[in-house]
Amino acid sequence: MPLYFCKRTMKFKYDVLVIGGGHAGCEAATAAANMGARTCLITMDMNKIGQMSCNPAVGGIAKGQIVREIDALGGYMGLVTDATAIQFRMLNRSKGPAVWSPRAQCDRGKFIWEWRTILDHTDNLDIFQDQADELLVKDRKVLGIRTIWGIEIYARTVVITAGTFLNGLMHIGKRKWKVDAVQSLLYTILQKVSHAMASHLSA
Repeated sequence: MPLYFCKRTMKFKYDVLVIGGGHAGCEAATAAANMGARTCLITMDMNKIGQMSCNPAVGGIAKGQIVREIDALGGYMGLVTDATAIQFRMLNRSKGPAVWSPRAQCDRGKFIWEWRTILDHTDNLDIFQDQADELLVKDRKVLGIRTIWGIEIYARTVVITAGTFLNGLMHIGKRKWKVDAVQSLLYTILQKVSHAMASHLSA
């Protein structure tokens, strides 16, 4: 459909710009949007929003406390967990009640799509698939970002929730790769294999 037929077009100027579509980014984006701020969530992969780790658990002594605080502030992690859980368990039952802690194991795929459904139905919120490459700064004030495709998105406030894999380096035996997660490692390996095959076939 031609762009001029679309009733809703994306504007690249927002009140709040959230970088990163992980757990923190989803909560930050929905919180800002629900408070009435025009918000944009930028993520590298819209099909992996809120992706859980290889151990898809929510709860435990430390994380469970955070989930309760998010819930008290009107966040969604607890609700998404309830909707996608496949197992509930109370940890440390052999010890005293002070250290008892509920934990839920979730379906990783359903967790992603439950978050995506919430985001898609949140007013004042746009989702943009791209990778932030540079902060736009003027007079020591952040005005927005520039993506790897050269698109500039401006906002009064920029929230960075870039996760725990910044400049990550994975070691396997004597080999090492720059990765952001295991999935990216697989992509890097497949990319190298495809390039090697192309070079071999063209020789």
